[in-house]
Amino acid sequence: MKNYLFTILFLSLLSISVTGCKDKAKEAETTEAEEVVEATQEAVKFTANLDSSSIAWTGFKPTGSHNGTINIKSGELNTVDGKLTSGTFLIDMSSITVLDIPADKEGNGKLVGHLTSPDFFDIEKYPNATFEITGLEEVEGKMMLSGNLALKDAKNNVTFPVSVSHDGNNVFLKSETFTIDRSKWNVKYGSKSFFDDLGDKFINDDIELTINVMATKA
Repeated sequence: MKNYLFTILFLSLLSISVTGCKDKAKEAETTEAEEVVEATQEAVKFTANLDSSSIAWTGFKPTGSHNGTINIKSGELNTVDGKLTSGTFLIDMSSITVLDIPADKEGNGKLVGHLTSPDFFDIEKYPNATFEITGLEEVEGKMMLSGNLALKDAKNNVTFPVSVSHDGNNVFLKSETFTIDRSKWNVKYGSKSFFDDLGDKFINDDIELTINVMATKA
């Protein structure tokens, strides 16, 4: 009887584990910062349309996840012969929103306050993050964008898949969903990479990001 009850309990827990898990996106290849590609004289400049550009994020913990957006504060993309060659973006870390908790609920404000506090992104000390393109190449049929991401007091080069298109007056850049390991940018709160006594109170290091940028000819 005990073995039967144990089997039922085990299968129940396994079912919850399988149905509750969400496959995370692939982590962006992360290396040391590289030399930034500078715009050439013949490059055509496109300025980021802030109303049509944003970054979607999702963070994970054992009991679930939270998601929201971050705004791009300014930015530009440069093309030569219709091909993206360089670009840079300033990211407004104070613009972090939470979408999975209703805006009028107390929990929304608490989470936003926590994310912007020194525990996480410390926006008073580090109000902006930056992304500067270092390369774009086709790998196994996918366009892979590389750039230096400066967040808090760290800078690393990340590479992730994107699609790039243009209609003459606008350039559209959209990434596939990818993850970054926040510990590589010294975002330490609840991270097993820095603390070994968290038990099940940890927060995953992986943060999923999806970048969507529209830029208009300057």
